[in-house]
Amino acid sequence: MKQLTAVLTALGMVALLTACKPEIGSKAWCENMQAKPKGDWTVNEATDYAKHCLLK
Repeated sequence: MKQLTAVLTALGMVALLTACKPEIGSKAWCENMQAKPKGDWTVNEATDYAKHCLLK
């Protein structure tokens, strides 16, 4: 029973953390990416930034 509680707690925390992220391509997401150091961007983030924030 303790294991089930721990798993459900972990899943709940993950759901809360992922729900706080702005949607890719939204104004908030573009602003967050502008504030993030370019060296920390992933290839996917850079591609999404170019697609959604620069080439709108």
